[in-house]
Amino acid sequence: TPSAAGSAPESPLLSLPAEHQHVRYNPLRDDWVLVSAHRVKRPWQGQLEKPPPEDVPRWDPKNPLCPGATRANGEVNPNYEGTFVFPNDFPALQPDAKEPDDSDHPLFQAAPARGVCKVMCFHPWSDLTLPLMSLPEIRAVIDAWAELATELGASYPWVQIFENKGAMMGCSNPHPHCQVWASSFLPNEARLEDRTQRQHLSQHGVPMLLEYAEQEAYRKERLVVENTDWLVVVPYWATWPYQTLLLPRRHVCRLQDLSDSEKDSLASIMQRLLIKYDNLFEVSFPYSMGWHGAPTGPYLEEDCRHWQLHAHYYPPLLRSATVRKFMVGYEMLAQAQRDLTPEQAAERLRSLPEVHYKKRAE
Repeated sequence: TPSAAGSAPESPLLSLPAEHQHVRYNPLRDDWVLVSAHRVKRPWQGQLEKPPPEDVPRWDPKNPLCPGATRANGEVNPNYEGTFVFPNDFPALQPDAKEPDDSDHPLFQAAPARGVCKVMCFHPWSDLTLPLMSLPEIRAVIDAWAELATELGASYPWVQIFENKGAMMGCSNPHPHCQVWASSFLPNEARLEDRTQRQHLSQHGVPMLLEYAEQEAYRKERLVVENTDWLVVVPYWATWPYQTLLLPRRHVCRLQDLSDSEKDSLASIMQRLLIKYDNLFEVSFPYSMGWHGAPTGPYLEEDCRHWQLHAHYYPPLLRSATVRKFMVGYEMLAQAQRDLTPEQAAERLRSLPEVHYKKRAE
């Protein structure tokens, strides 16, 4: 077991057989994950999920994200033909929220929380997802992400771009879209990654995730896809079964700092990864993903060299399109635990074809 957070386990666990349980350290979150690969063999009599519908209509006037549809607040969407950004009709953050009352005790603290929430549709067709879109269409999504990060990041410290894909991940609408929340504060994950990356640069003289990408590109055992500018790995410390980390090869702090050629190659590697995800169980693969980069707003004037741009993909599926990984019990009360090694997950993803299963017969 770990002797302390950030310290090495007492025994040389990496020399043990792959299926022997062991713990792995996540330097980005300063925590540990229990790897128990043999548990994936246990019989399953638990909950089975419903596969996503295959008959989503391309356009539905009742779908509030479709072109020309009426949303809950009565506004009518334009007949958009590319990406479409609009204010979230039910925002978690608002720019004019009142200040909370002063606390009378250190155990009962509150702080101001202001911001804006936007929705971005990727495409006018509801029956498309990113892996089924063309490279120019995906590039348009990336451009819109960078524009929003620049616009909102001019004043807000944190701009969180995230996509919840599939009903299993809480997505309430079958239409290709994501959300963008800008906040007046650094959220927990951002604060944590800021601290760990700052410490790594101070101690080792190189940004953590830049060094990590170089190591994974050399080792290749957790590599899923790569190109000139990017690589995707199942991280050594992955928690979710087929979790991946998308990393640039050069040092870049923010999404809006990417060159045109890097945006083109990002569109390509995203398409390749997401096709592999769909091909794994031949289903529209559910996940939550999001971009992390250096804070913005007042941080634009500060030294943020410790940051490295990256995207997290967190898919829940474990054994099939209907059996998911649950984060309950031990995971909620002790620490994260996974049922197959990251190396096994990476090998399976890496070996999958890069032609989408829906297009093989074309």
